[in-house]
Amino acid sequence: MHQDLVVALDIGGTKIAGALVNSVGELLVRAQRPTPSRAPGEQVMAALGEVLGELAASSQWSGARAVGIGSAGPVDAKAGTVSPVNIPGWREFPLVANVRERTGGLPVTLVGDGVAMAAAEHWQGAARGRAGALCMVVSTGVGGGLVLGGELHPGPSGNAGHIGHISVDLDGDSCPCGGRGCVERIASGPNIARRALEGGWRPGPGGDGSAAGVAAAARAGDPVARASFERAARALAAGIAATATLVEIEIAVVGGGVAKAGEVLFAPLRRALAEFATLSFVQGLEVAPARTGTDAGLVGAAAACWHLEGR
Repeated sequence: MHQDLVVALDIGGTKIAGALVNSVGELLVRAQRPTPSRAPGEQVMAALGEVLGELAASSQWSGARAVGIGSAGPVDAKAGTVSPVNIPGWREFPLVANVRERTGGLPVTLVGDGVAMAAAEHWQGAARGRAGALCMVVSTGVGGGLVLGGELHPGPSGNAGHIGHISVDLDGDSCPCGGRGCVERIASGPNIARRALEGGWRPGPGGDGSAAGVAAAARAGDPVARASFERAARALAAGIAATATLVEIEIAVVGGGVAKAGEVLFAPLRRALAEFATLSFVQGLEVAPARTGTDAGLVGAAAACWHLEGR
C-alpha cells in the first residue's frame, strides 16, 4: 500500500502547491508555484502544469494511482469545474479534465480547500476521533469543511461547510461572491489589513502591511490593530455558532495564515463564541488551532481522495 501514492494539489489565490503523498500522509516530493491570480485562466493552468511537470519528473511518480485536488472555491465536483472567488480567470474552469489530461488519465477527486483541510485535520490533526467538526481555513479567503457522523461531508458539489460565505452582517459590505456581509469580507487576511488601514493603523518603516503586520501591532497593544482582529473574531464566532446550531459539531478547528496570529485571534474568538453559542447543545463547543500546518491542503487533498474514492 505504501507504494500507492496520491498526487495532491492545493490551489489557492496565493500559491499552487503539489506533492506525492503516501498512505500514512508523508509528503515524499513537493513542488510549488505562485498563483498568477490576476492572469487569464490559461496562465493559471500553465503554473499548475509546471507543478505537475516537476512532480512527474520524480522517480516516484510511477507509484501515483490517483489525483486529489483541494481548490479555493466554489468548486463543482460533479462537473469537475472550479470558479475560485480569488482567481477571476477561472470561472467554471474544467480543472478535472485538464489535470486528468496532464497526468495520463489518472482518476481525479476534486473538493473545496476547506473540505481538504477538514479531511487533513480529521485524519491527523485537532479533529481526529471527533464525530462532528467544522474545520476552517482563514487566509486570503475563508473556507471550511465539515465532519459529520465521523465522516468527511463534502456535499454533492464538494463545497459543504463553506463558512466564508455565510452572511454575518446584514447591512455589511458587498462581497466579491455577490453576497453581503460575508464572514470572508470581515475575517480574511486582506480584509483584516484593509479594516486596520481604514481605521488609521500604519505599518512601521518598511513594515508589513498584511494581516501578519496587523497581528504584530495588536500584540504590541495597538488599539486599531486589536479592533480589526476583534471584528474578525466576532465574524468567525457568528459563523461557527450558526454552524454548530445547525449540525451539532463538537469542535471548530481554525487554520490558515491568519490563525498564526495566535491569541490575538483566539482570545477574542473564544469570548465572542461564548456570546453567540448560548443554546445548551452548543455551549460546550471547543475551538482549537489546526495542527496540520501549512501542509494541511496537500495532506487533506490526499485524504479526501482516499476517503471519497473508497465510498
